[in-house]
Formats: sequence, C-alpha cells, structure tokens
Amino acid sequence: MPTRRSRSGSVTLQDVARAAGVSLATASRSLHDAARAPREELRARVLAAAAQLGYSSHGPAQALAKSTTPVVGLLVHDIADPYFSALAIGAMRVAHDSGLLILVGNTFRDPTLELTYLNRLKAQRARGVLLLASGFSDRAYQRELRRELTAFEALGGRVACVSPHGFDADAVLPDHRAGGRLVADHLVALGHERIGVVTGPANLLTSRERLQGLKERLRALGHPLPTERIVRSDFTRDGGHRATRDLMARCPDLTAVFAVNDMMAVGVLNALREDLRLSVPDDVSVVGFDDIPLTEDLHLTTVHLPLEEIGAHGMRLLLGERLPMPRTVRVPARLVERASSAPVSRRRRPR
Repeated sequence: MPTRRSRSGSVTLQDVARAAGVSLATASRSLHDAARAPREELRARVLAAAAQLGYSSHGPAQALAKSTTPVVGLLVHDIADPYFSALAIGAMRVAHDSGLLILVGNTFRDPTLELTYLNRLKAQRARGVLLLASGFSDRAYQRELRRELTAFEALGGRVACVSPHGFDADAVLPDHRAGGRLVADHLVALGHERIGVVTGPANLLTSRERLQGLKERLRALGHPLPTERIVRSDFTRDGGHRATRDLMARCPDLTAVFAVNDMMAVGVLNALREDLRLSVPDDVSVVGFDDIPLTEDLHLTTVHLPLEEIGAHGMRLLLGERLPMPRTVRVPARLVERASSAPVSRRRRPR
C-alpha cells in the first residue's frame, strides 16, 4: 500500500516514521544521531523507508546513500600555535581543491577533548579525520583512541595522522629524532659541552622523539646529557620562558639551550635576554625546532620541517585510495643555521 506524503508533496520525517512503523523520535535518532541510534533492526527499517521514499533533509540525511558527508575534521592541539596553523593551511588547501568542508577541532592539548571531537565527527558521518596533533603516550588513551577510530572507520570514515600516534593508520612522519641528532651535531661542532634542554610534557610523543634524538647523539659524541639539565614545561612561549629561568637557576654555567619547539624557543630568548641579562649567542646559544615563519625574524637557528607540505601530504593520504596496509610518508628534517648559535664564547668556557 503506498505511503501517504505531506500535503506539500515533499517527503517529511513523519512520512518516514509512518512507513517504518516507528515513532518520530526513533526515526530522527536513526537518521540524524548515530551516537544515540536505536537497535539495529529499527534503524534498518527507518533507513530502508527513507531510501524508498527519497527522503533528505540536512547534511547527515542527504548523505545516507553515500554513508558519509563531504566533511573532513582536522584535530589540532592549538590552532593559534604557528606550527599547527601551518599544518592546517596545507591540509585545508588540498581539501578545498576537492570541494570538501573543513571542521577544525582545537583540543587544547586535552586527550579527552580529542576523543569527544572524534565521537562527534562519527555522529556526523564525516568523510574523514586528520589528526594533526602530536599523539599521547598514555596507554589508556591510546586504547580508547583506537576504539573510537575503529568505530569511525566502520561507518565509512577515513583516518590519517601527522606524527606518531601509536596506532596503524596512514601517516606522515617527520623525522623528529633525526632533527634532535642534527641539533646535537651542530652544538658540539661549535664547542658546546654544557647543553641544556627545555621540552614539553613527557606524554607528548613528538617532544619525546626530539629529545631522544638529541640525547642519543650527545651520548655517542661523548657528552651525555644529565637529567638536571632537562626541564619540562608547557609546549608554549610562556612554558619556554618559565623553563629557562628554572634551568639557568639549576645550571648557571650552560653555554647552549635547545628548545624542542620554536614557540618554546621564543620564551627561551626572552628569558635569557630580558630576565637574566645574558647575550644570545655570546653568552648562550639557542636552537629551536620546526622553523615557523617567526624564527627568521628572530634569527633563530632551528630544525626545518616543511609544515604546509606535511599538512598537504596528510590530507592527500586521507582522500586517496583505501589500501589494505597503512601508508607512511617520511619527511626528513634539516638544520637552518642563523645568528642565535655561535662558537662557545671565551668568557663562558670552563676554566
């Protein structure tokens, strides 16, 4: 028996509910709220009725036949940080050329918020999600992340990431550890032996990799890095500023400081020059990591990563053909020497 339509002639949600023999609320949850959908039998009846009647409304409903919407999520730790904004710009250009809508989720370096965004993107049946933020080393978080991503992919979504995240997915992997080794080679070649480090939280995989590369190379060169010369803080300018004051109070004879990202390095420069009245590089050399645009104006020696290109690579992986095995694009790092690093000054040499 044919299903009655609304007087306007267009198919309404009420028409779908009537055809499926369910309540209006059940039909709505089945079509528009994947997170609260009813049991599979009822949902299948609603989807079949909607398809038969040609029902469509807003984004998720219009995408029933395709399973996903033309939405791609970008998850970043801090969009105000030039590192993440550069990655996002590269990714967004590729997505724009493909006619996709971009949703940016700012996680504020909170792993629980990252999981919340993933769940919301899943409910919206997003076409894919690109994780631009550094992964966390916490095992409970990694298990929950894998669970969310598996559920997301089961609904037809795609996943890719930049930097290590502890799970199998298409990934762009900058060589963070090699970058740390380059810093060690550079500073030791300039005669530095008393080197300090300001780094981010221990649970961030990116900062861990960069620090590990430096430590391994210094050890191989005969200059192992003592624990007291490493200070952890927020991955920000203010974090770098606080960490530098702490570091120099512990080890006032340091001749060089490595900041594991450029925003921390900006704080290092400010603390040395303004608070401690030390000259850079005459008293202390400073090296950063990432080569964000600001570093050229500050004459900061740093490790260069092609950030926009990395973001673009990540989006191309996300939109490319789905393959049985995850793909990996490895991006080399290179050192850019500027005026913030120099040979050890005579007045800072050990006597």
